[in-house]
This record gives sequence, C-alpha cells and structure tokens, in this order.
Amino acid sequence: MADGPGGDRPEPPPRAPDGGADSPTGASPRSPDGRPEYQPRPLDAIDRDILQMLQMDGRASIRSVAERVHVSRANAYARINRLIDDGVIRGFGARVNHERAGQGASAYITLKIVQNSWRIVRAQLRRLPEASHIALVSGDFDVLLMVHTQDNRALRELVLTKLQAMPEVLSTRTLLVFEEEDLGPDA
Repeated sequence: MADGPGGDRPEPPPRAPDGGADSPTGASPRSPDGRPEYQPRPLDAIDRDILQMLQMDGRASIRSVAERVHVSRANAYARINRLIDDGVIRGFGARVNHERAGQGASAYITLKIVQNSWRIVRAQLRRLPEASHIALVSGDFDVLLMVHTQDNRALRELVLTKLQAMPEVLSTRTLLVFEEEDLGPDA
C-alpha cells in the first residue's frame, strides 16, 4: 500500500515552485502578501482525470493512477509533480467527519472588516484552530469564515472573545450549520 502518489514508495512532500526563466532572481514571482503567484495553464483530459482520481483517493499509488488514465508510470509521476509545481494541486489531506472528531458545532461566520485590513485579518484567522475555510467576498459583508467547534459554548467563546476582539473586525454574524455534506467526487 502506498502512502501517497508514488507507486510502491511514499511520495516526497510537495516541492515549492522554483521560479523559472521569467524570474531574474530564480525565485517565484510573489503577490503583495508574499505568496507565490502562479500562471494558470490549461489542463488536458489526462490532467483532469488525474485530478479527479486524486480527489477521490489522495493516497492512490502512481501505478494505479497510470493504469486508470492509460499513461506510463513515469508520465503519471511527471504530470502529478507538474500539477504540484504549478500550484494546481495544493496538497493532500484527509476529509474529516467533524462530529466524530468531537467538533459538534459548525458555523459560517460573516465579518465586516475595516477597509484595507484583509491581510491582517486573514493572518489572524489562519491562526484559529477552529477555522477551516476563509474567503474574502463581495456583498453585504467582507469575509466568510467556516468554523468547527466542540459545542455551541465554544462557538460563542470563539465569536465573542476571539473574533470580536480583533480591532479590524467591525461586526460579525453567525450562521449555525444544522447539516452539511461534501460534494467531492466520492461524497
């Protein structure tokens, strides 16, 4: 059994992009917040099939990926590494049943924030262990945050003592999730 895409051996951790001909210093171009910027590239049918297979089973071996998409193991390995290097594949992980993991309360929290404070707020939200998704959005609020907590008491504490204590957060609204379902390929 393979621990990740890699045939009979575990896959090394994803590599960071190393820049290229467009970068005079050899480093990847960076966005204002310091993250690497990636140029989108069109995916062919084989790349899309590989992505779909890895979304269903991130632990699939290179051999099984190659067989499923009808390419050689070397080709499958090279394509997966290119998808990682290009930032198409951001990582491999587990889908968690939050209730069974002791996180019985889930909520979407909307935040209105001080203008031009997104980067500061995002950095603070990333440090919250309860946060599972952060999005800057348009509309009546600025940020949409998905959280999972042990119970409603912990959710209340998160909102009142952590989120509303941030000086850049002007207001919050909490939308309790009664039931949720992942819509991934094997959901």
